[in-house]
Amino acid sequence: MRAPLALRAAIISLLLFVGLIVVWHIGTKQTGPTLKMDPEYAKLMGSTVTQGKSAMPGPGDVGAKIWQHLQDPFYDRGTNDKGIGIQLVYSIARVLTGYLLALAAALPIGFLIGMSPLMARALDPFIQILKPISPLAWMPLALYTIKDSSISAIFVIFICSVWPMLLNTAFGVATVRREWLNVAKTLEMRPVRTALRVILPAAAPTILTGMRISIGIAWLVIVAAEMLVGGTGIGYFVWNEWNNLSITNVMVAILCIGLVGMLLDQLMARLQRVVAYAD
Repeated sequence: MRAPLALRAAIISLLLFVGLIVVWHIGTKQTGPTLKMDPEYAKLMGSTVTQGKSAMPGPGDVGAKIWQHLQDPFYDRGTNDKGIGIQLVYSIARVLTGYLLALAAALPIGFLIGMSPLMARALDPFIQILKPISPLAWMPLALYTIKDSSISAIFVIFICSVWPMLLNTAFGVATVRREWLNVAKTLEMRPVRTALRVILPAAAPTILTGMRISIGIAWLVIVAAEMLVGGTGIGYFVWNEWNNLSITNVMVAILCIGLVGMLLDQLMARLQRVVAYAD
């Protein structure tokens, strides 16, 4: 009897993970250039000048640093010395604030575009021009006008995550079955009631797809934004640790960024399954 698909996939993932750790360990265990490095520079880079020791941290070094962070992730010893837990909380708070503001703007505008071909044509040029602009291009303008680094980062999250939600909402609303709308007209339902009782449930899976894409974009953007504006956040933590030449901490932060991004994506995927319906 064959094992369930989920179990087989988990076994393959585990084997790939173990293989990656082994390759990583072998790749950082022996190297030549480290022996020629100046001892003081090697110390700054977080490595020891010993036979066969690499300047790049191995899995054991990263694991030990993760354990060190887990023992006290929320400490606060000043501006440039905060725990990685605090930095993640700052980043997640900014992401959720900008994301919810984008959701509040995208849903009504998306409904308007989806229900009105006239407005869809009128707003399309603006959407097509603004949508491809990089978040890094928005940041200087935001800093100049808002003059607050944290609010500027939230603005960049908003402006970059609004488009997938808006376009998916418009598409979902525009593709609602005509028969359902005809039934609503037959029952003389008011437009607001039709939108809430007929269009919204029908378009919900498509809307959630846009929301799932947007949360990934928001998490990508906040790391880049915090590297530029500084202060707090996981992006600033990465940049600060790089300036301190702590490659081990940089790798720990990269792992945390990936894990939080995965959790946010899985949360949206669960919401997608909740609102999914069978045709």
